[in-house]
Amino acid sequence: MPSTLMRRTRRVIVATTLAASLTAALAACAAEPPPDPKVGSTSAAPVASTATATALPPSKPTGMKIDAAGVDAKKMVDLEVDAATGELGVPDADTDANHPGWWTGGVTPGEKGVSVLVAHFDTKHGPALMKDVKKIELGDLVEVPREDGRTAKFKIREIEDVDKKDFPTGKVYGDTQRPELRLLTCGGEIKDGHRTNNIIFYADLTP
Repeated sequence: MPSTLMRRTRRVIVATTLAASLTAALAACAAEPPPDPKVGSTSAAPVASTATATALPPSKPTGMKIDAAGVDAKKMVDLEVDAATGELGVPDADTDANHPGWWTGGVTPGEKGVSVLVAHFDTKHGPALMKDVKKIELGDLVEVPREDGRTAKFKIREIEDVDKKDFPTGKVYGDTQRPELRLLTCGGEIKDGHRTNNIIFYADLTP
């Protein structure tokens, strides 16, 4: 099999595994959980490639700020795939419910390609970092400070609120030729002890 095809095949397999494990791992909810945020899905016009900011060099993220939702995290948790189970980790519900996590298998925020961040809406302890997710709208900024002192700023162009069984794996993890961000959290109602939905923000790097 050609090496390029092998790499693409591995990415598809990894992305599918991550999608399945992520939806399960983010399902932890509080004993008295906040109500369904009812975010809904919406999108803006496609962004022309000429309007996209120049990609940044690699540099690990150190936090996340979303003014629209009162998010100002000063820490970023590294998320990796467990070699034994093939599952993607999420921020620890006991120690990092108010800190986002970055999938280290993807690019760093601001690089060309897709960077994936994960954060809790709620956990068994109560509301978490993304508790005000419903306040986020198209055009809002997700700012990600980096170790090199730069801040990668992403403008949200699409919000998707989908049932976990319909998770859009290819759309979230697929290749892109420009710097993009995916921010994932949970939403929907509680059913059998789990949130039913994933809320996904698609955002593009801005100057």
